[in-house]
Amino acid sequence: MDKLDSRIHAFRADLTAEHLRGKVKATNFAAGQRRQVTLGHVALRRAPEPNAPLDTELLFGESVQLYDDQNGWAWVQSERDGYVGYTGSESLSAKPLEATHRVSVVATHLYPLPELKSVPTDWLPMTACVSVANTESDFCELASGGWIFANHLVAIDVHADDHCDTALMFRNAPYLWGGKTSAGIDCSGLLQVSLASCGKHIPRDTDMQKSVGKAVDYKGADEKLQRGDLVFWRGHAGIWVDQQTFIHANATDMLVATEPLSAVATRIETGSGEQILCVRRL
Repeated sequence: MDKLDSRIHAFRADLTAEHLRGKVKATNFAAGQRRQVTLGHVALRRAPEPNAPLDTELLFGESVQLYDDQNGWAWVQSERDGYVGYTGSESLSAKPLEATHRVSVVATHLYPLPELKSVPTDWLPMTACVSVANTESDFCELASGGWIFANHLVAIDVHADDHCDTALMFRNAPYLWGGKTSAGIDCSGLLQVSLASCGKHIPRDTDMQKSVGKAVDYKGADEKLQRGDLVFWRGHAGIWVDQQTFIHANATDMLVATEPLSAVATRIETGSGEQILCVRRL
């Protein structure tokens, strides 16, 4: 039996998800309970500790399967990309709401009243999903409470046309390992969020993402590239926009930056010896 990837399969020494029965030897199994994220964005950590590594983030309205909940830490699996980890129990609701709209800007505030001068209670990142109960003037009231500026939302079945345009909206956002918002984002997070805005859902980490779509016979020839192609190194990725514009969240600039692909490739090869592994086209 192939070894299961613990990032996307819910198993540990003392407990395993029920749907893995027969695939993993375990003493205790748990059926998942559906929960929904009620805060703008929350950390999904590798261990139930506040200083444990940040593997990814869960966004407002995202549904998860809950397998264990102890001492304020919920062990969950995202229904969006399958990622497994620990998040704060207080960020989850046992009464999921059906999403009607999605945040289409990099970030928007959640207000207690339909009034721009009211003090926001939270902020929601791009691709966060909400359930709109009412519209008043320029604001939408959420079924979960609070108001969002209506022009920052689109119907749940409406998607952007170009993931390059979405990625460029994050230009100069700070780099954050495991991040998925304009407050902090990493290279694979930028790809995942940008494509999700277009209704294309891909895995979370670069080693999983490099098998999406179809391969492009690149071999260092930019003329073979098309707008939107995904370029991968070992542990890094970005999006080719045009001859002068390759966008990527990177630890060199510690932000989302644009520069020619050739400059990025040369710098990475000079620094680590790594060359481009592959180019994928969706």
